[in-house]
Amino acid sequence: MAAGISIGPVAVPAAAGDSIRADQWHLDAMHAPEMWKVSKGDGITVAVIDGGFKLDHPDLAGQFLPGRDFSGSSGGVGADPDGHGTGMASLIAGTGRNRGGNGAYGLAPGARILPLKINSGSEGPVVSADFLDQIGQAVNYAVDQGAKVISISQGRSAVTTSPDDVAKLDRILANARAKGVLVFASVGNSAQKGNLVEYPGGLPNVVGIGAVDRNGVVTDESEKGPQVALVAPGVDTISACTSSTGYCTSHGTSDATALASGSAALIWAIHKDWTANQILRVLINTAGRSNGGNSRTDGAGWGAVRPRIALTDPGDPGPADVSPLPADAATPSTAPSPSPSASASVPASSAPSAAGVAVGGPTAQPEAEASSGSGSALPVVGGVVAGLLVVAGVVFAVLRRRKTAVSPGGSVAVPPPPSQQPSVPPEDNPYAR
Repeated sequence: MAAGISIGPVAVPAAAGDSIRADQWHLDAMHAPEMWKVSKGDGITVAVIDGGFKLDHPDLAGQFLPGRDFSGSSGGVGADPDGHGTGMASLIAGTGRNRGGNGAYGLAPGARILPLKINSGSEGPVVSADFLDQIGQAVNYAVDQGAKVISISQGRSAVTTSPDDVAKLDRILANARAKGVLVFASVGNSAQKGNLVEYPGGLPNVVGIGAVDRNGVVTDESEKGPQVALVAPGVDTISACTSSTGYCTSHGTSDATALASGSAALIWAIHKDWTANQILRVLINTAGRSNGGNSRTDGAGWGAVRPRIALTDPGDPGPADVSPLPADAATPSTAPSPSPSASASVPASSAPSAAGVAVGGPTAQPEAEASSGSGSALPVVGGVVAGLLVVAGVVFAVLRRRKTAVSPGGSVAVPPPPSQQPSVPPEDNPYAR
């Protein structure tokens, strides 16, 4: 393993009962059974860019389209050294067929997964050019294969990097956006360890996703900044993996990114004529948030994704060819406004951004203020990105979700989250029943 690269904790046992599905709290909190009466994501292809996939997992058999390996490592797409990619695919499109229908379900079990393997850092040293180039190749391939959603639960914090490598990936992501593809990327789990911006999650043209706990509170580990667009559950999530029992419990922004991607698939399956801008606008408009319901924070972005609201009361999806986010990605100065006729914008810095901020809010759905021009689709840390364009060299740290494997025949101690999150009133929890 090269210096400057760390892959974080590997899978270790966690609790398991007869029914994996019964322990998937995030599905109940997001009202998945209710949503599945309307949409399961049928007909939508979600490309997952990760370190490999267990293609024959019982909960994922039949869910994978023919994929491609961009890693150059051994084993091909079907080799998943740490189970991370399998978990992401499971959170999106798991069928739960194992254990007599009590296995791990994904949020959009009708969607199909396009598995695209990159070298995630778990197999030997990877320099910046390799990592960014593999992601770029995978994104291009996903676009060419007709994927509507691309989910990237991979990232590294660049202390310095080549401006050419960053600019190349940014152009690829811009092309994906121009062709109507939504790219979701995790913002990273190192808020308590420097909060260094992670890439590709910190680049324009991706939807940066942070994590919240069972109370709808931003987790301490979820990175903060203007690159955060939305949040989703990222604590105690259970999914298929490569452990001896086939299941893992995990936490992190990787998990949240997979669930945000699945949310987009649910909506797109029903509104096939909507563009990526409209899907994203509805996700923003229906997100659960506090602070009066119309402001963003650097911790929660515009709030917690709530696909059940987007399916039952999406509101006006807005213009097809206009991004719902500010044109100037480096200085996000606007936020969703309370109504289509509202003209005042809300500064992005108008609310606290520290961990422990509740993101729930009223059920009224404010409209996202449309930006003018053709600027980047998402906010990005301008100072950091500008610095990247003038500095050469690279030091990377792999920022991955933390997971624990589900053990057979009982419970084993699970490492607690970084800190106990404060509870919030039920009305502030976007996932409270």
